[in-house]
Amino acid sequence: MKRLFYSLCLWLFAVLPSWAQGNEVEMADALRANGKIYVVVAVLATIFLGIVLYLGSIDRKVKKLMKD
Repeated sequence: MKRLFYSLCLWLFAVLPSWAQGNEVEMADALRANGKIYVVVAVLATIFLGIVLYLGSIDRKVKKLMKD
């Protein structure tokens, strides 16, 4: 059963990229043409920075607790 599952997963990972290459992403082209892609990138960067800062603060708190 595991071999069948792994074979199916391998087949999907091998075939899906070839199916996706023919599709065009119209939304990304429209956002880029209107200059709104920079807003999307800025929002994603802000979210990522917030997550990194939050994880850093949690790490400092855990280190402080383990030190005590």
